[in-house]
Amino acid sequence: MPFDCEYREVVPSRQEIDQSQGRLVIEFGQNWCEHCQKLSDTVQALLTEHPEINHIRVADGRGKRLGRTFRVKLWPTFVFLLDGELVAQLVRPTEEQAKQGFVDYLAEPID
Repeated sequence: MPFDCEYREVVPSRQEIDQSQGRLVIEFGQNWCEHCQKLSDTVQALLTEHPEINHIRVADGRGKRLGRTFRVKLWPTFVFLLDGELVAQLVRPTEEQAKQGFVDYLAEPID
């Protein structure tokens, strides 16, 4: 699942995420969020270049537990995981910060 175009209400549990294999980017936000919309094309382009990265868009908000487990407070927040382990987080990044975040993430070796 290279690029998920919609923020989803039904998402994996934290336990399932912690057991994930390979590269996974979880993007917390909302479909109506202007900050999220502004980065959408950039994120899509980055993920298209790297199909080995799985991507999940999570509809975050009040009462949404998954976002709280990652201490999400602003959108978009990107959570970078490698084999279920947290590698990095980006909170409301600029386009350049998002690009650099993906470069740094891809530099992380896979065991």
